[in-house]
Amino acid sequence: MPFEVTILGSSSATPTLDRHPTAQVLNVRERFFLLDCGEGTQMQMMRYKVRHGKIGHIFITHLHGDHYLGLMGLLSTMHLQGRTAELHLFGQQELMDIIELQLRLSRTQLRYSLVFHPVKNYSGDIIHEDDDLVVRTLVMNHRIPCTGFHFKEKPGLRRINPDKIREHAIPVHQLDSIKRGADFTDSLGRIIPNKEITFPPLSSRSYAYFSDTLYDEDLASDVEGTDLVYHEATFLQDDIERARTTYHSTAMQAAMLAKKAGVGKLIIGHFSARYPDLSPLLHEARSVFPNTELATEGTRFTVEHRETVSI
Repeated sequence: MPFEVTILGSSSATPTLDRHPTAQVLNVRERFFLLDCGEGTQMQMMRYKVRHGKIGHIFITHLHGDHYLGLMGLLSTMHLQGRTAELHLFGQQELMDIIELQLRLSRTQLRYSLVFHPVKNYSGDIIHEDDDLVVRTLVMNHRIPCTGFHFKEKPGLRRINPDKIREHAIPVHQLDSIKRGADFTDSLGRIIPNKEITFPPLSSRSYAYFSDTLYDEDLASDVEGTDLVYHEATFLQDDIERARTTYHSTAMQAAMLAKKAGVGKLIIGHFSARYPDLSPLLHEARSVFPNTELATEGTRFTVEHRETVSI
């Protein structure tokens, strides 16, 4: 089952001709989560064949326009196209104030239920949990309250060893309990330990989304060992003073955090419009953390399961 991120927008405060404001879609086992919703997001969804009807949850990091000004248009399109499934929205409390004002002034009553979840501004808060996934907050260091998000699959079931199943003639109706860790007792009363008839579960995949923030190495502990991390890299290191005054990070700083956290792969994005050529940012980040990629629009990053140690 997929665990993949599609980049819809990668620009910072202002768009360029080939870069849109921030937006991404995370697909976890065919459940779709929209992360930020800058201007033009719904157009990008059409361009990259992301059906908005499949989006069940939207996470908005903060109330700077390049991260949410596409939201009202997307909500309106969902309404006009007859959506009936409920939609869950996560963000600062003031976000709902903005939405309610626009709905009231346009005399619009959404056809679907918009379930709002106000996000508290501290790290580690579980804001969403289902059978497969846990989502926690990551508090950014920005000019206004800003929250990143950490997505992690729950541990999976153990995997059946087909050779051992045949060897011990284990009936099909017992396979579910064996996947969940049960031992097997054969017809002679012998107990076959679970670890002898199964393989360990595959690794739980994870993704962290660092929106606008100053470099803060303390955040590394919150994402230690995460498979895939997106971290803003608005500026080159030569512009570090500009990064500090605007509460943003450089490509080198994003890589430093990835290295400190021991993550699997780093994606950098939220690029300043002053850089028409992004290769210097990629080169700078890779000089510290080689497994870095650009958040190029339309690019899809897939996280695969890893084998786990037998237990």
